[in-house]
Amino acid sequence: MTDKTTKRLSISGMSCAGCVSTVENALKYTSGVDDVAVNFAEHTAVVKGNATTEEMIKAVVAAGYDAAELRDAKDEAEKEAAELEHYRALVRKTVVASIVGVPLFLTGVFGVMPDIEGSGQVFWLFIGVISLFVLSYSGRHFYIGAWKAFKTHNANMDTLIALGTGTAWLYSVLISLFPLIVPLEARHVYYEAAVIIIALINFGSALEMRARSKTSEAIKRLIGLQPKTARVIRDGKEIDIAVDEVGLDETLRVRPGEKIPVDGVLIDGHSSIDESMLTGEPLPVEKTVDDQVVGGTINKTGSFLFKAKRIGKDTALARIIDMVRQAQNSKPAIGRLADRISAVFVPAVLIIAVFTFLIWFNFGPEPRVSYTLVATMTVLIIACPCALGLATPISIMVGVGKAAELGVLIRNGEALQRAGQLTTVVIDKTGTVTLGKPKVSSIVTAGEFSDSELLKFAAQAELGSEHPLAEAIVESAREQGLVLIEANKFEAIAGLGVNVDVEGRSILFGNQKLMKNNDIDLGELVQQAEELAENAQTPMYLAIDGKVAGIVSVADPIKTDSKEAIARLQALGLKVVMLTGDNLLTANAVARQVGIDNVIANVLPFDKEAKIAELQQRGEIVAMVGDGINDAPALARADVGFAIGTGTDVAIESADITLMSGSLHGVSNAIGVSKATVRNIKQNLFGAFVYNTLGIPIAAGVLFPFFGIMLNPIIAGAAMAMSSVTVVSNANRLRFFKP
Repeated sequence: MTDKTTKRLSISGMSCAGCVSTVENALKYTSGVDDVAVNFAEHTAVVKGNATTEEMIKAVVAAGYDAAELRDAKDEAEKEAAELEHYRALVRKTVVASIVGVPLFLTGVFGVMPDIEGSGQVFWLFIGVISLFVLSYSGRHFYIGAWKAFKTHNANMDTLIALGTGTAWLYSVLISLFPLIVPLEARHVYYEAAVIIIALINFGSALEMRARSKTSEAIKRLIGLQPKTARVIRDGKEIDIAVDEVGLDETLRVRPGEKIPVDGVLIDGHSSIDESMLTGEPLPVEKTVDDQVVGGTINKTGSFLFKAKRIGKDTALARIIDMVRQAQNSKPAIGRLADRISAVFVPAVLIIAVFTFLIWFNFGPEPRVSYTLVATMTVLIIACPCALGLATPISIMVGVGKAAELGVLIRNGEALQRAGQLTTVVIDKTGTVTLGKPKVSSIVTAGEFSDSELLKFAAQAELGSEHPLAEAIVESAREQGLVLIEANKFEAIAGLGVNVDVEGRSILFGNQKLMKNNDIDLGELVQQAEELAENAQTPMYLAIDGKVAGIVSVADPIKTDSKEAIARLQALGLKVVMLTGDNLLTANAVARQVGIDNVIANVLPFDKEAKIAELQQRGEIVAMVGDGINDAPALARADVGFAIGTGTDVAIESADITLMSGSLHGVSNAIGVSKATVRNIKQNLFGAFVYNTLGIPIAAGVLFPFFGIMLNPIIAGAAMAMSSVTVVSNANRLRFFKP
């Protein structure tokens, strides 16, 4: 393997956020690896570089974890099945631990258990054996994880749980065997605490897994859009085959109600297609010959044939799924901070536990040994960094998935965070505010010819031209059913227009300078042309046999929702700037119609980047919205680049965020998702920090000298288990976000 590729690995054995840095470091220091992003919420790693899969897996295993490459839908299904089985195993382990732990706890509360001395000693030794069985069955994965971490000189959540519950069990066995080695008031066993803590943590992990599965529903829905079969035409026969077997340029048939299997070009028939999965827009799109169709979209009405142009991982849907996955695995700055804290959290807790032990053992009241054990065990149990590690990735997963449902593809977590901080939005005109498809907008006659005759002569004059305005005129004539005859003589005059002979007439078609150079009197048409220009139209004069016949005006129509979308951006407190290479007169006319006050016109494509830089130097946080091709330098320069994507020509690589529908409403939607996601991350981080900041001192016994309060280890276990569930549940609220 010499080419740099991106591989996605499933990582098993990660128990907390501290594991993330261990796995990341193991992969980072593998020869040939350039970049690594480990997602604790999804238990996956995205690795870029030219290292082999075997080398990557070997590095992960050496760090004490297991890994497998995720290559296709089959691998994803296997991962999902393994997670479901793990969830069921956690439930079984919870039940077994509860069956033993709950009766022990309740009988202890009501004081019906025998004393530990005398005849009761045999009973408690029996309970010790039973609880050992429970710990080895229900808590086996914690102890194995702790041992693996120890062998690789690491510490994680498993370390804390194993130390806490293991110490409680060992102390209890010691007291059961030799009750007289401690004072009477210290003769208390903690079998029920160890068992119930294991039950609570397993239960919390099961709830967390169930809640986490909901965070990836957006990806599951996207994967579910991929058809399994396709109907191809081979040797004149229509046959159904697996979609993976479709070849390039094969002809396929799609009937009403079916999903389009791959990307292609329609070659026969017509239909209306539901592209809402791609754009977020609910209205079907009419398609006819030469139009592009996208795999995963739904054919609503007609039957048609199309030729496959993109298959497998090259289809728009496959690229979208890949992009969403990569974005979900990426980390914004706020997430990297949490990861750095999580990496040192467990060692710090172990140090705190040692200090807690020493303080209670040396300065604590009697029964000193019991207080020391309870305080130390409670610190170890309550201080799980899971909530801290889940706070960012779980919100990113849901936020990116929600944006995808709205037709907004976010490329990375950094862009997701940055979008909510924008102060200025710079918008390209053509293809962004406007449709980017010029059309004949006005015809003004000045003599004996009708509108259709004028349009016909103009179209015939432009038949030999490849200019976008010429194409608009020819297309308009053909739409009206006008029969066009090619000119006998065609002369393109640079910067002015054309001079042709057609149907025995001499035709001049172009701008005012062309008419002036040929001594054509324009009369009152000049004023009408100026009025058209002020309304964002491009007027062109038509002269027939040396006499002006009228004006054919072409305009690039403004998108129906541009004005509303721009008003929405302004309502968010954003400055909106139009940046265009068009002339100032046309740019101002478009800007007036959509409510933009700040216009920068006559800017060449390679100068747009400099204009973005100027705004940034003034302290603005700038977004650039463009078509993702001509505006690529400006999109790259902007703090957040928004590429307008249409159909299969998605400019995924051009910008940080791609608007699939082509509507400027997508910018506001992206900003809304960004703000909601960052707010959700901050809520999660605040909750996790408060939980650990308050929980650890209370567990260590800081309240005891003042109020005589000691935190029960069982309550600490419940609190630890529920902290992660709370974070995941809070993140899932983003699934109900509405822009």
